[in-house]
Amino acid sequence: GSGGFRKRKHDNFPHGQRREEKENVNPPSALMTSFKSFQLELDTRHDKYERLVKLSRDITIESKRTIFLLHRFTSAPNGEEILSESEVKLDAVRRKIKQVAQELIGEDMYQFHRAISPGLQEYVEAVSFQYFIKTRSLISVEEINKQLIFTAEDREETTNMTSNSHDKEPHMWSLKVTPVDYLLGVADLTGELMRLCISSVGNGDIDTPFELSQFLRQIYDGFTFIGNTGPYEVSKKLYTLKQSLAKVENACYTLKVRGSEIPKHMLADVFSTKTELIDQEEGLP
Repeated sequence: GSGGFRKRKHDNFPHGQRREEKENVNPPSALMTSFKSFQLELDTRHDKYERLVKLSRDITIESKRTIFLLHRFTSAPNGEEILSESEVKLDAVRRKIKQVAQELIGEDMYQFHRAISPGLQEYVEAVSFQYFIKTRSLISVEEINKQLIFTAEDREETTNMTSNSHDKEPHMWSLKVTPVDYLLGVADLTGELMRLCISSVGNGDIDTPFELSQFLRQIYDGFTFIGNTGPYEVSKKLYTLKQSLAKVENACYTLKVRGSEIPKHMLADVFSTKTELIDQEEGLP
């Protein structure tokens, strides 16, 4: 009729028959099977990435605690105890790095580099700070990587490891710090050395600031050879490195010019005031 609904041709078939035909339209094909395998692979990779981010966060926290401990070296009555305790903390950090190395078995490290890079940079900063306190020199990237070779002895249970990793688990693991992570860690080290200079002045140690000034100048000269040809992160931290060097050099200038006329217990106050003025002139927060 003119006012009725138009009848569809599918209405002639029973409802159950139409549902069966709909289910048979897209049967499991090789393409769908491939996409399901891709989904499983991507989910596995994402879960591994998240585990590495968590491990990197733990490495960063423990490394910072080690740095805070090492800053007590100048004021502690027995510095050897501080160094021994810091070595224990660094061993705990290396156990975390061992778990990272186990997670990366059979994987390309650079695919997960963004996840582990912050932790490795903080570890380099802590290790190089301890090494400087011991030897008054800079640790090399080769020496750092030697400490990151692990054996199967005293292995920890890693609950997040996949079954395939357990089946093919080797007897030795290693994780290499990349040159970029090493440079970024050394750049952050200069800030800790500047703080060490302040604490040394506060304790009446006049020789350490001059020693730190020469050491920081050598590091700065080395970074200037890289210039803008290196990674963006390295060139960005060059400005902070320059500020740390300027503060230490101004401390040495204050000690040299006014050190004889100012009591030792007041030198730290003079130096703190000087650094605040430098920050204001440079526009730093």
